[in-house]
Amino acid sequence: MNTERSSARALAAIFSGPGLPFRLEEFPIPTPGPGEILVDVSCSTICGSDLHTWHGRRQEPVPCVLGHEIVGRIVSFGRGTARIDLRGEPLAAGDRITWTLAASCGGCFFCRRGLPQKCEHLFKYGHSSIAPGREFSGGFAECCLLTAGTGVVKLPDSLSDALAAPANCAVATVAAAFDLAGAVEGATVAVLGCGVLGLTAAAMARHLGAAEVVACDIDPERSGLASQFGSTAFSHPSSLLEDVRERTLGRGADVTLEFSGSAAAVSGAIAATRTGGVSVIAGTTTPGGKIELDPNDLVRRMLTIRGLHNYRPENLVTAIDFLIEASGTVPFGLLQGDRFELRNIENAFASSSSRSGRRTAVLP
Repeated sequence: MNTERSSARALAAIFSGPGLPFRLEEFPIPTPGPGEILVDVSCSTICGSDLHTWHGRRQEPVPCVLGHEIVGRIVSFGRGTARIDLRGEPLAAGDRITWTLAASCGGCFFCRRGLPQKCEHLFKYGHSSIAPGREFSGGFAECCLLTAGTGVVKLPDSLSDALAAPANCAVATVAAAFDLAGAVEGATVAVLGCGVLGLTAAAMARHLGAAEVVACDIDPERSGLASQFGSTAFSHPSSLLEDVRERTLGRGADVTLEFSGSAAAVSGAIAATRTGGVSVIAGTTTPGGKIELDPNDLVRRMLTIRGLHNYRPENLVTAIDFLIEASGTVPFGLLQGDRFELRNIENAFASSSSRSGRRTAVLP
């Protein structure tokens, strides 16, 4: 562990529920068991789901340690733990890594069918209540214990902690969306929602060779930022269908990607998709929304509609590769917010809440 920290104990920020202050507590540093890795946390960023939990819009078991966008350095391995990352590269103590936001068993019904993110024994970092010996299960702490079944990626020095941390959530989710959408080279892609996910999707679409990227958001002030991330046009939701058809000789977008979380945006995405096109819906993660869908329209337009929640381990590798390759041309720094020490986590969440579309960093 960091030599400035206690050799026997480490600090964690305990979340007990909306409206309640974080409790900073020290716990014994765990010894990794079979298949586990102990990591010294370097940086965690505050995701939108963390904010939803903090505000009470999303329920998580408490008490817990929030945070799943994490970068850290390996401290030690448990007995029998494979010392190899998702690329097949060797791992050693001191290596700087990030890892999948969830761990899966690899053998259940869903894992065997290519849906490890729906594993019947899924463990998600930052989404589980703490227990004796299992306190370090999220990013807002000085260390994190990686459970068996977690996919690890070794990071190059060229990626900063603040840039790499969101890779295991926002960027990997976008990579998974394009995995479902199929090839986009030469295509017209419409991206609904210009938060961190949508802006990343615009940049990735262009990186993958899309000819046109139409960004869509209810806030017209995001048009300039969207253009910096590769969009070739910007639309308000009320004019998206007309704008897309105008650019495609009346056909519609080859691919639409929804990252806004709005039911109206889901309807808009499906409407803007051309006959035979693909619409990937990834932003709606809270229940209650309703859309109308004419099955005759679905049949006659031969649409493919794909829902996406989280991602597969290989999508994290794609996300890291994208950040490495595009960091020289895409202004990812514009998505970074302020930085706070772990002991100031209350201020970190307040800052993140007031700066929509930015990733605030928490540094132990």
